[in-house]
Amino acid sequence: TNKLNQLNIKQSYTKMQTAPFNFPAMIPLWMFPLALATGNTYVLKPTEKAPSASLLLAKHLHDLGLPPGVLNIIQGAKPTVDGIVTHPGIRAISFVGSNQAGEYIHDVGSRHGKRVQANLGAKNHATVMMNDADRDSTVKAVVGAAFGAAGQRCMALSVLILVGDLEESQSWMEQLVEEAMKLKVGNGFVEGVDVGPLISKDAKTRAESIIQQSIDQGATCMLDGRGVVVKGYETGNFLAPTVISLNQQQHYITHSTDSNAKPLSNPAYTEEIFAPVLTILTVPTLEDAISITNDNPYGNGCAIFTSSGGAARKFQYEIQAGQVGINVPIPVPLPFFSFTGNKGSIRGDVNFYGQSGVQFFTQLKTVTSNWQYRKG
Repeated sequence: TNKLNQLNIKQSYTKMQTAPFNFPAMIPLWMFPLALATGNTYVLKPTEKAPSASLLLAKHLHDLGLPPGVLNIIQGAKPTVDGIVTHPGIRAISFVGSNQAGEYIHDVGSRHGKRVQANLGAKNHATVMMNDADRDSTVKAVVGAAFGAAGQRCMALSVLILVGDLEESQSWMEQLVEEAMKLKVGNGFVEGVDVGPLISKDAKTRAESIIQQSIDQGATCMLDGRGVVVKGYETGNFLAPTVISLNQQQHYITHSTDSNAKPLSNPAYTEEIFAPVLTILTVPTLEDAISITNDNPYGNGCAIFTSSGGAARKFQYEIQAGQVGINVPIPVPLPFFSFTGNKGSIRGDVNFYGQSGVQFFTQLKTVTSNWQYRKG
């Protein structure tokens, strides 16, 4: 038509992703299907600790007819990452993993003009309103969320905040320990096993060291999973469910109610252990639970267990975390939403999958055209 027109075009380029060891197939499937669907080519670098799943995914797509060069798998460690994140042909980078690696990739990639989305560490808190939560179902949910996958997932529940009476909290903790002791530790390929091994000997050593440090600094180990031996795998990297109490016969009082309150400093609370270790503390009020959760540097996910609509509503609006569960212990969003993050758990401002994922994997271009001119 003979008038001024404007339109937006979503342009596609080459994208790159590094994938973690704990979900070596699922997390790549968060990203590259969207990237391919929006017209990109893709470079996937799996962790050297779990290199095979990405190759299997690529083989299946090749067998289905995906053209060569569309999905590319590159193996390697830091030198490989450095080469990719600085390569001029890579326009965007996705990362899921540790803070140290994620912050490095975000900083280097950003300095080289890349778009970067990075999901980093976590210390996910669950708040339990002891006066109105369904105890049996809550205990089962917490145990599954804390110790499933041997605690090696960014949405694992690692801190439990009990709200209410100290004496009642002791009863809750005893029931949690009893339920955790029912879990079977062993080879994850064996039927009936609930808790498999940690990824490496170093991971086991680090987790056991943090447990000991926390005890040395005054924590009570209510269930000690160190020293577990699995028949036939005596040298395996196994750590059984471990429950650590920071109660010390008193409530934790936060700055919201006492300006003299001291911050939580026990390593069982401050460190992302990435192992089947649950840390428990008791506070007098929901306000204290929210304050503690918000003061933590991480903000990946959190949950509240309650039958009170008012408590749930207050929690969901005041809490600072990307994923919020109400009577749901691991609130990972469905694919048509987005996996979000908050505070130290994320770098970049565009989230994974959902509508945010489409935005990340495309570059918006605005074209203005004028067809009022005539030939000659």
